[in-house]
Amino acid sequence: MNLLVDRMFRHMAWANNYVFDRMAELSDADLLLTAPNDDWTAVSILEHLTGSRYADLLDGLGYTETVVPTNSAEIRALKELSAGFDARLRKSAQEYEGFVEFKREERVIRRSRQTILGQAIHHADEHRAQIAGIYSAQGRKIIDLDAIDLWEFANFEGLGD
Repeated sequence: MNLLVDRMFRHMAWANNYVFDRMAELSDADLLLTAPNDDWTAVSILEHLTGSRYADLLDGLGYTETVVPTNSAEIRALKELSAGFDARLRKSAQEYEGFVEFKREERVIRRSRQTILGQAIHHADEHRAQIAGIYSAQGRKIIDLDAIDLWEFANFEGLGD
């Protein structure tokens, strides 16, 4: 396996867990906060981050529907589902050559495995940043993006900088 690709997927899972843990500490009202001029709540973005079908597209093991959590217990349950999807993506990244075909609204779409794998990582980064932005716009630092960057991940894994 490509060591860089594997590290990126380990980082994604670690950073996702951080966001789940922080959000599980919040009040139900805090979960429903949005960015200015946006309808997406922080918790709906968290569900969307988890509910993408990337793992199923790559391994075909099936897709589990997700629902937007309404409380901390449901966030912890979604975290477990997310961790399972993240593990499947990491395993799928062992084979990054080739293409995947799938249907969306009766249309057949063909994508390279590399595109799907790269999008999975980018998608998670983007939505973690959106969630951080929602709380930042409220004057609160709930999600510290510097705490989940690759430098901190290297420290977490004991690899140093």
